[in-house]
Amino acid sequence: MLLASKVPERKDARKETVSVSFLARTGEYAVVFGHSVLEMLGFIGEIFQSLLRTLVGKGHFRGSDLLLFLQEAGAQALPIVSLISLLVGLILAFVGAIQLRMFGAQIYVADLVGIAMVREMGAIMTGIIMAGRTGASYAAQIGTMQVNEEIDALKTLGIPPIDFLVTPRMLALSIMMPFLTVYANLMGIFGGLIVGVFGLDLSLMQYYNETKSAVRFNDLWIGLFSGFVFGILVATAGCMRGMQCGRSAQAVGEATTSAVVTGIVSIVIATAIITVICNALGI
Repeated sequence: MLLASKVPERKDARKETVSVSFLARTGEYAVVFGHSVLEMLGFIGEIFQSLLRTLVGKGHFRGSDLLLFLQEAGAQALPIVSLISLLVGLILAFVGAIQLRMFGAQIYVADLVGIAMVREMGAIMTGIIMAGRTGASYAAQIGTMQVNEEIDALKTLGIPPIDFLVTPRMLALSIMMPFLTVYANLMGIFGGLIVGVFGLDLSLMQYYNETKSAVRFNDLWIGLFSGFVFGILVATAGCMRGMQCGRSAQAVGEATTSAVVTGIVSIVIATAIITVICNALGI
């Protein structure tokens, strides 16, 4: 007790809580958002330069890697795309049938499902699936390489990491997304067909002819273009978050989560922009 009484009490030992004003927090978030936008623009510029090098034959990735990524982003994604697209078509048909049956217009369920799937929902659902499946995979793979210092080894060997890691993944996903979108459209229309034939007493030819007359080529091209754009966005988000990953296991998980969130938000924003442009052009 005597020894303790001889030591003076420290006045600054306790942690003081510092209150930050709302304007200060808003400014910090704005600065962080601005840095994120600048990093994204710089990353997109590096990808563009890598694509130019690839076009002139100076790319630094292997063709076997591109084929592997095509398989991962294409054939291996068919089961989940089939299931989700079929269920989306079923749900759209059920929701439409509840309302249209009140007016005796069950046949227009084919119009609803066909136009919705081909023009918007097929590409959107495929993009979201690929963001959660392939985009997260890209972020985890590249992030793990960042942790293991494999990317530093590539730089030491004089191989641009963007060329070797990002470009083949982006090419693979952007190439396969339109094909996956067409497949999702067919599965969604098939889901609506099941509801129309077995739930609304429509014949197979009635549903087919109504869908054929409702869906236009403009709708198909808009869906394919949207799928192509979504493929680029998902691949960019996944690879960028992987390249920005820290040097710990927790950082890999955070990069994967951020890749999925960034990909989905980008898809929603791109969908809104494409829809506004199409309405302005009257297509």
